[in-house]
Amino acid sequence: MNDARQARLEAWERDRTLLRPGRLRERLEALDRLEADLLHEDATPAEAALHARARALRARFEQVDEALYDALRREIRQGRRPALLLEQLAGAGRDGVAGGDGYDYRDELLAGVLRLEEPAAAPAALAPGMVFYQPTPARHGFGLLARAGLGARDVLVDLGSGLGHVPLLAAICTDAAAVGIEQEAAYVDCARRAARALGLANASFLHGDARDADFSVGTLFYLYTPFRGTMLRSVLDALRREAAARAIRVAAFGPCTPLVAAEPWLAPEGAVVADRVALFRSR
Repeated sequence: MNDARQARLEAWERDRTLLRPGRLRERLEALDRLEADLLHEDATPAEAALHARARALRARFEQVDEALYDALRREIRQGRRPALLLEQLAGAGRDGVAGGDGYDYRDELLAGVLRLEEPAAAPAALAPGMVFYQPTPARHGFGLLARAGLGARDVLVDLGSGLGHVPLLAAICTDAAAVGIEQEAAYVDCARRAARALGLANASFLHGDARDADFSVGTLFYLYTPFRGTMLRSVLDALRREAAARAIRVAAFGPCTPLVAAEPWLAPEGAVVADRVALFRSR
């Protein structure tokens, strides 16, 4: 056993503060390191005792995390906004958000709160113009909400909402209504079940093609590159027609962002930075 690995394990075992609910980030980082250091399958017999300690520590950390997620879900069902999620929202607004489409401890936090079930059926084959589903990293969801400043009169519409991470997060953390539009029926069912389990009356999910959607209800439309080619063009044209009648905002993330930024009817709110959510307002 490497001395540094043993020293890390002993330090985690001694640090009782890691058992505090608010130390979630540090606990998750320790769990990741435990998996890499000690819980691999090619352990030697001489390492058996340390591996048993590592498994016990993992179980202890996971028990604390599950209790935390249960408490957060109870707060949400009671119509409250959990402080831990609002801290993430405030941090995203204050410190900015790291670029890229990778995931971090905030995705573990959101997964523990939402507890999205596996889809009951395999996704259908992608239609022309559609893009393979990938959920928005949680830090970008928090960053979008921090910048957008949604209020009770706002309706966030996620075009190609997948399992519903962004609308569910908006419904939990803001006074806005949130709508997800998704063509994959199995994803819509999962998102609806999560909203019901959390008592989120301000989150709804519609099964259908975004090109046929009623855009009149939305004030902020979010696209995490759900389409490309002529399908994306059709959606942007529909948004342009909506913007001719009233002011709207559009948020974009991923490869579609340069195309959205090139729309002459949209003006950016702040700098358009690669690998981050960009926010635009209709002219």
